[in-house]
Amino acid sequence: MPTLNWIGKEAVVKHHKEVPFRLLEPVPELSCDKVGSGETANSAAASGNLIVQGDNLHALKALLPRYAGQVKCIYIDPPYNTGNEGWVYNDNVNSPEIRRWLGEVVGKEGETLDRHDRWLSMMYPRLMLLKQFLRDDGAIFVSIDDNEVATLRLLMDEIFGAKNFVASVIWNMMDSPKNSARHLSEDHEYVVLYAANKDKWRPNPLQRSEAMIARYKNPDNDPRGPWLLGDLAARNFYAQGRYAIATPSGKVIDGPPSGSYWRVSEEKFWELNRDNRIWWGKTGSNRPGIKRFLTDVKDGVVPRTLWPWQEVGSTRHSKQEISQILNLGASSDLFVTPKPTALIQRILQIATDKDSLILDSFAGSGTTGHAVLKQNAEDSGCRRSIMVEMDEGIARSLTAERVKRVATGYTNAKGNTVEGLGGGFQFCRLSTEPLFTAEGQIRSDVTFAQLAEFVWFAETGSGYTGQGDSPLLGVHEGRGIYLLYNGILKDKSIAGGNVLTGPVFDVLPKLAGPKVIYAAANRMGGRAAREGITFKQTPYALEV
Repeated sequence: MPTLNWIGKEAVVKHHKEVPFRLLEPVPELSCDKVGSGETANSAAASGNLIVQGDNLHALKALLPRYAGQVKCIYIDPPYNTGNEGWVYNDNVNSPEIRRWLGEVVGKEGETLDRHDRWLSMMYPRLMLLKQFLRDDGAIFVSIDDNEVATLRLLMDEIFGAKNFVASVIWNMMDSPKNSARHLSEDHEYVVLYAANKDKWRPNPLQRSEAMIARYKNPDNDPRGPWLLGDLAARNFYAQGRYAIATPSGKVIDGPPSGSYWRVSEEKFWELNRDNRIWWGKTGSNRPGIKRFLTDVKDGVVPRTLWPWQEVGSTRHSKQEISQILNLGASSDLFVTPKPTALIQRILQIATDKDSLILDSFAGSGTTGHAVLKQNAEDSGCRRSIMVEMDEGIARSLTAERVKRVATGYTNAKGNTVEGLGGGFQFCRLSTEPLFTAEGQIRSDVTFAQLAEFVWFAETGSGYTGQGDSPLLGVHEGRGIYLLYNGILKDKSIAGGNVLTGPVFDVLPKLAGPKVIYAAANRMGGRAAREGITFKQTPYALEV
């Protein structure tokens, strides 16, 4: 399969593996709910929403041990690489944060990279990490415009597999032409969609709008209710689809239009007619059509690839939306490229269930978190969102503040009280120091519950959903996975239970079959093999 190459690729192709694991540190004063006693930031977030402030490359690596393989829908709105200045993560890969990252990872070569090379070097490791979060039936949606849509497609073909490409949605983002355009008014952007596994991913049907339902009429007072006339002819070849039809008025129709075929056989046609499912027009002489009753059609409609602003909002609507929520004046420097809540809701309606987990690692103005709360309020769902925003100022005053206001209620810019949608979030920062010290040891302040997540992820490649309150973390593919660390056995044995010995093993939760035990040392000798134990030494077995 053809692959995309660019200057700097060799330096970043494995960089996602080299990013150190960090911890999430809760910030209660910026949260919209509280961390309970004894809870880690991750365990608190498991039952709610999460906003993480920090470089999304490091944040994604920190989130993997908890959420790998559990996300149903990823939506990201990365820099479009237009070259325009603005906010941090600001449509410009020349931003100080990106330049610093390129200098550290790619080296001096990064100083002379083409703008597209820099963008690809920034995106590649982040997409590699994002892929690990998706469930088998999950999908990723990426907003982009013409500046990088071509390279994005090639990049995602390489990472997610060309066979898993689903569609490029066209969002008609402008509700009026841009008369200042130098050439053509750019009225659309794209939402590129890839599935983790296209064979397993299926979109939800969209609810019929009132306008769609209004198209169904009942001119003949059929007791089965309103119906919509469907064409009886189609261009697909059908061996039994060429025959003449005599109308009730006596007019003879020789056959379907040239180049087409009746959709049903002659026998089936007259069977439908006897059931009053054929419409001949009011005079009984029209070319026949088939009546499709509203009561017979599916509950929803198949999603289309063209999303008009009348259905999902425009950029003007999204800026007004933020301004109203945050009480920003008309002259305020609004977020440059916000997305309408309705746009993200459309994605949620297509790609999530009522209890799905949604991830957005380029959170910006917080539209994804807002959309999740709004969709939950509309369909009584309990979806959860994880959002990551790099810039501290944006994360505090825009991302978190917006979600807090729409969750708890606010007074808008017009002075009207807007009722809250309910819900909340846990605000976290990334730890300054990685999980491991410079000497390769586990930091002394790491709790058992925190380390359990990393052990489970290192062993299974999936997110840990346990409580971190037992040395038996769980069973994966028939293997029991244990962790001895930080006094989990209440100091009943050597070194607080961190060392595997015979007496320690005897008090562990019993489990038949093979076992993998992470501990500081193994002093069981030959008995370990007889008991079906595979020993892995911490911290060295965790540096993956």
